Amino acid sequence: MLALEATCTALLDSNAKLLAKVSDLESCSCHNNVRIIGLPESTEGPRPSSFFSQLLFDVLGKDVLSSPPEIDRAHRVLIGKPAAGAKPRAVIIRMHHYQQKELIIREARAKRGKLMFQGSPITIYEDCAPEVMVQRSKYRQVMTELYNLGLRPSLLFPARLSIRTRDGNRRSFSSVSEAEEYVASAWTDST
Repeated sequence: MLALEATCTALLDSNAKLLAKVSDLESCSCHNNVRIIGLPESTEGPRPSSFFSQLLFDVLGKDVLSSPPEIDRAHRVLIGKPAAGAKPRAVIIRMHHYQQKELIIREARAKRGKLMFQGSPITIYEDCAPEVMVQRSKYRQVMTELYNLGLRPSLLFPARLSIRTRDGNRRSFSSVSEAEEYVASAWTDST
């Protein structure tokens, strides 16, 4: 029985390490990816790579991109097509050059809430592995509260919250509970 418990413990430890490695490899494969949310279904036509290249050029402007960026591939997320009137699927774009991807993400952050395509608001994010996206989504509520306090939070990879406080210092939080405690104390300090 003791040998079986030891084997089971060793297998659990090995499995945890392998899962962490797979998640890291999946995250590395997404380094050049951009995710666009809010584009109406079927706007891309039969040539999505050229369509999204021109879309990024048009939406971000000629002052950001000197020409349409080079895209390796582009597609909608791999789930069933939504019903008419339902929320459209996200688009994943693999950029050819990492520097262009970083420029696009930086400009999309600066213009958040102002990016439009045919009258529809769109948002552009970095694409991450599903596990990382789940971890990041846990910070959504606390980030909203930080924005309401006039702070500018950002998420560092994989899922660490960072803010610049009012006195100019940087604070980072490795868990949602730490961030919530800070928001609660900041809220009481500001009232």
